[in-house]
Amino acid sequence: MDRIQSFAEDQAEILADEYRAGRVSRRQMLAGLGALGLAAVAPGAARAQARPEVVVVNFGGEAVPAFREAFQQPFVAGGGRMVIDGSGPSNGKIKTMVQARNVTWDIADSGVAGTGELGPLGLLEEIDYSIVDRAKVDPAFTYKFGVANYMFSTVMAWDTRKVTGKPTLADFFDIQKFPGRRMLRRSNQGMLELALLADGVPADQLYPLDMERAFKKLATIKQHLLFWNSGAESQSLLRDGEVVMGLLWNTRANLLKRDGGGRMDYTYNQGLLQPGLWVVPKGNPAGKEAFRAIASMQAPEGQVKLLASMGNGPANPQAASLVPAELKAVNPSDPANVAVQAKISAEWYEKNGAAALQRFLDFISA
Repeated sequence: MDRIQSFAEDQAEILADEYRAGRVSRRQMLAGLGALGLAAVAPGAARAQARPEVVVVNFGGEAVPAFREAFQQPFVAGGGRMVIDGSGPSNGKIKTMVQARNVTWDIADSGVAGTGELGPLGLLEEIDYSIVDRAKVDPAFTYKFGVANYMFSTVMAWDTRKVTGKPTLADFFDIQKFPGRRMLRRSNQGMLELALLADGVPADQLYPLDMERAFKKLATIKQHLLFWNSGAESQSLLRDGEVVMGLLWNTRANLLKRDGGGRMDYTYNQGLLQPGLWVVPKGNPAGKEAFRAIASMQAPEGQVKLLASMGNGPANPQAASLVPAELKAVNPSDPANVAVQAKISAEWYEKNGAAALQRFLDFISA
């Protein structure tokens, strides 16, 4: 089975594709990379030796050498030093580094699955909220071992030639009303939640997830399901007509709608709002400087640049007033879109994430 791609990895891929297609400028690409933590340090910054160097690790790609824009530039301008490692911060790599007492990263781009697995094992530093500003993050996404750096959503998209009107999640499970294959991610996160929402569970009562009920709901359409591993695969399955409806990340759904000539549509209604998270490996070399870097990256301006180039929602609520009117509809963290979505529970995934994933994979293969 192919490895399941993370949301962060998919964003680097989208940005490279958009640049090659000429839909974003080099400047926009650099800004997006910086907001993702993918840009290199500005020239001359290595000479500023007064403060520790902060190594930010993210998922690389063709544009890793890009530099100077978005988050890195303000941090360097303020006297800091930052370099980027694009080798990919998997949970396994972080675990190995910390246990070997050979940590070379200071900040890693992670998610709920990362904090849920690594935090309880003592492999992450607690976020220092005396430096990182809680007021610059939705309270639902400030965690003990991680803090939101951008927002994304799992949403429902559909082929308008085969699905009429504005379908609901209940329609996703109604094969008679809208015949055709459906698409899910080959991972439980978001899939169980949307199955329960389709079955009538209120968004504010999702957790703890009733897994028996969720799997029973999924079983009703199992013979009609296809599963995706990467964001690009989710996009192609819908674009190529392999499925008529699918659950996928908002960034890919937006590309389908933008490039589909009116053929594709999606909705945030009954979606699941999720955070990308900055985490700090236990024993990171730069110490507290990592938290000063995270605080710098909370600036709303850089987060809006990321939304403009890639569709990732700002984590800082103060960014809402800076978002251009034409981007509000596609912004997963726009107040109007937040109001119709459920919010993921990191606490539930910390306790149940591994078991839920295994059961989901067993469901697929059974």
